[in-house]
Amino acid sequence: MTNASHLNPPPPPKRLIGYARVSTDDQLNDAQVDELRAAGCDRIHQEHGSGASRSRPVLTKLLKDLAAGDVLVVVRLDRLARSVRHLLEVIEDLETRGVHFRSLRDPIDTSTPQGMISLQVLGAVAQLERALIAERTKSGMQAAKARGRLAGNPGLRERRPEAIRAISAARERAYLDELIASAQTWLPTVRQLRPQHSWDDVVRILNRRGHDWTVERLRRAVHRMVREKLADPELLSRSPRRPPEQHLMRLVAGIAIADPDLSLRDIAAQLDQMQEPPPRGGRKWQPSAVRALLDEARRFGLVRF
Repeated sequence: MTNASHLNPPPPPKRLIGYARVSTDDQLNDAQVDELRAAGCDRIHQEHGSGASRSRPVLTKLLKDLAAGDVLVVVRLDRLARSVRHLLEVIEDLETRGVHFRSLRDPIDTSTPQGMISLQVLGAVAQLERALIAERTKSGMQAAKARGRLAGNPGLRERRPEAIRAISAARERAYLDELIASAQTWLPTVRQLRPQHSWDDVVRILNRRGHDWTVERLRRAVHRMVREKLADPELLSRSPRRPPEQHLMRLVAGIAIADPDLSLRDIAAQLDQMQEPPPRGGRKWQPSAVRALLDEARRFGLVRF
């Protein structure tokens, strides 16, 4: 008689992965590490950096490496996020990838209904905070106008160099903040495809997966991540020159590399949606045409599976 447990093996245990951060180099992570180990974390990533710092290379790499079924564990919410908005963005991205999040000293555990309710409360608080800030800003502008004062930054109106530099620096910090928060959704694909594939092909594949990049914006983003030492400079290398007729082969190879689980029919459907004309005419791509281009890509060493 067949053993039912053999046919339906139990799911693998969840990996509890800890993240600890301290604000200055002379502090120690020992207390956080001990607490994370006591909670069952078998791997703990440690980082030094202030809570407001945009550059957290350890956290960026950790978020990228987490897999479905993993649980990211921190001692307190402020160890992970710079703000409520940043926290919700990180957790939302983890949830879309099947990764859970737990804070030991806060009632947040996205693998439980109670934890999800607490997360919804946090989301409501963040929305209220944004609404109150907008209301205060509007009231302040109206009060200033009633007193005959112009709204905005006086330094900018007078074109003071120090005010212009401060605004420029603030914009650059906000830009880097946005890149780091979203990096795990686009940077892994860039790492897979660059520099073997052109920026045009990378952008087309990313946008097919729900992004909204242009070549100029993507190159600027990668340049900034390289400057912050959050990406390999090799990504910026010139892609090899290939004859124009190899465009379809490179495009098919790029789609397959970005998502190795796609079937030939799935790739054909993506090419149809991209409105790429089939190589031998006709209205729709056929799996056989995709297979031929993948075989050619393997001969050129573009794909290895």
